[in-house]
This record gives sequence, C-alpha cells and structure tokens, in this order.
Amino acid sequence: MQALFCMDMLKNESGELMEQLSEMLKLAPDIQRFYMTLIKGVLENKSRIDQLIEKFSSNWKINRMGCVDRNILRIAAYELLYCPDIPPKVSINEAVDIGKLYGTEESGAFINGILDGIYQYQAAETKKIENSG
Repeated sequence: MQALFCMDMLKNESGELMEQLSEMLKLAPDIQRFYMTLIKGVLENKSRIDQLIEKFSSNWKINRMGCVDRNILRIAAYELLYCPDIPPKVSINEAVDIGKLYGTEESGAFINGILDGIYQYQAAETKKIENSG
C-alpha cells in the first residue's frame, strides 16, 4: 500500500520508482516477489479495477477518494479479481484492517462495502461462466 500510495501521490508509475521503493522497504526475497506481483498487477489492471471500485462506491469518483482508501481498495480488488489463491475474506478483512489503521474513521466501513460489492459481482460472474460451460 505504501508503494502505491507514493506512486499515486507523485503521479509516477514508473518501473524505476517501483524498484526504488522496493529497495527502500528492504523486503525479504519471497515478499519482494509478492510485492512486485501486486504492484505490477494493480498498475496493469488499474482501469478495470478503478471502474469496479467506482461502480460499487455509491457515486464516489476514484479521484475524489482519499489516497489511502483508494490504494487499499486497488490492492484488495486486484487480489479479489486476479489472485484465486488468496481467500476473498482474507483480502477484504486485511483491507478493512489497514483502512482502519491508516485511513479515516469511516475508512473501514467504506472499504468493506465496496469490496463486498466487487466480491459479490465477481462471484456472480464466475457462476455465470461455470453455468454456461
């Protein structure tokens, strides 16, 4: 979240900044791989992720959301959509906890509501695909 927050605030999504932030965080090799997967995955799929966040955010535009909430939502939405090995409840609960810790008083409920909507939507889409095949 720190890296995406920084990239968002600086309006710089370069690989160079991603590497600099990684070095600054001094991550263990296994965590480094997961970090890079998450950051690259969010950035590569940001348009779709942001569309879904806006769809379930009760008329909040992504650029009007707090930077902390926005990037917590992006990471968790990426996990919900593209990381089938991470249980959805884990992604949602971690995002809510991080939101409560670093966001505003309302962040936890705000994040939970949006991610629950994305999760329900994704589950319905998956069910449609399974039933049509």
